[in-house]
Amino acid sequence: MDSSLRLQQQMKFIVEIDKLKHVLRQTFLIDKSRRENDAEHSWHLAIMAVVLQEHAPAGTDLIRVMAMVLVHDLVEIYAGDTFAYDKVGHQDKDVREQKAADRIFGLLPEGQDQSLRQLWEEYEQQETKESNFALALDRLQPLVHNYYTEGGTWHKFDVPSHLVFQRVKPIAKASPALAEYAVSLINESIEKGWLRREDQ
Repeated sequence: MDSSLRLQQQMKFIVEIDKLKHVLRQTFLIDKSRRENDAEHSWHLAIMAVVLQEHAPAGTDLIRVMAMVLVHDLVEIYAGDTFAYDKVGHQDKDVREQKAADRIFGLLPEGQDQSLRQLWEEYEQQETKESNFALALDRLQPLVHNYYTEGGTWHKFDVPSHLVFQRVKPIAKASPALAEYAVSLINESIEKGWLRREDQ
């Protein structure tokens, strides 16, 4: 492929993913001023990967984890963000995101399109240490936000505690220490009245 054409395709992709900054999540910023966007969320996960790397499974490729968390939500530019506790939204989430993956990664030059898509698919399939750790960070980050916003989206959508416990279960597969920390935040949130206790 002509190098100038390759660069044009790469730049088209770079310009297109700026749209991620406009995809709002339900999670509030810790200062409660507004909802965070997907780009901020992805950046936060990448920083968490660096800071919390000692809690990753032995032999985890940190660079791969960082790349994975930076691309894992790009499909939401077209598919939208599906709230964790939205049962209806999850019914067609996979179909929407596969179509979005075709579109967003298809902007890249041949070869690079597949390498970035494979990172996204690896995250979705959850069969490697890197994807497990990336998911652990992805589940921990909004929990931390909800804790520091005194219930945040849990209050807004009346989320019961058993669903939150269920949501953080995958963290233990990658990091028992982070899982223990997550459970402690949930229990404290219940005690403080920020999260509705409901066992099931």
